[in-house]
Amino acid sequence: MFLAADNLQITDPKVARAVELMDPGPIRDLVKRCVKSGADAVDINPGPLKKDPGQKMKFLVETVQSVTDLPLLLDTTNPDALAAGLAASSNPVIINGFSLEPARIERILPLAVEFDADIIGYLLSPDSRVPVDEAGCFEIASELLVCAEKSGLNPERLIIDPVVAPLVWENGARHNRDILSVIRNLGELYGFPVRTIAGLSNLTSGPAPYAARLTMETAFLAIC
Repeated sequence: MFLAADNLQITDPKVARAVELMDPGPIRDLVKRCVKSGADAVDINPGPLKKDPGQKMKFLVETVQSVTDLPLLLDTTNPDALAAGLAASSNPVIINGFSLEPARIERILPLAVEFDADIIGYLLSPDSRVPVDEAGCFEIASELLVCAEKSGLNPERLIIDPVVAPLVWENGARHNRDILSVIRNLGELYGFPVRTIAGLSNLTSGPAPYAARLTMETAFLAIC
């Protein structure tokens, strides 16, 4: 099992302030706690980074690398920030990620080829909707593989995120049931062993109690 810490994200006010001021202290402290808790990788999610994207992503990557040699997941929709982060990375790196959205295929997927990096592909429609059923998941998975191969990416660089849905959604429980089957059968569809990754924190939305979130995430992980 591979655990990626997703604590380093711009929605945390302390992280947002540290990024704005380019203050490495709070970032280092947070990453050290993640490593101590058993993380196998660190997800760096600075948001879209509309101002000084390259400089800020470079700062984040270098700051994280100053305290750990764990793999990094670069989690932004800004291709300029991604390129800067990839160029600054000495740790193993994963691009997080792309979907069938045309802009991501055109500007983010090529970066995985250029930097020979792993990249996460989301099972989302071109307009960023989750599939309505299991068949839709497999259809999108097939299209992601086609896009990856057309771009020149080694297909084994592709990591699939089936996109866990919040349980409060009308069809959230059914969708999450469907993606369990998808995870188990992707290898047969692709013809080679497929790596998968899932955001368990997506199971809940809003200020759910920590104990309740932990129970749901642990239970879901156990049946994956």
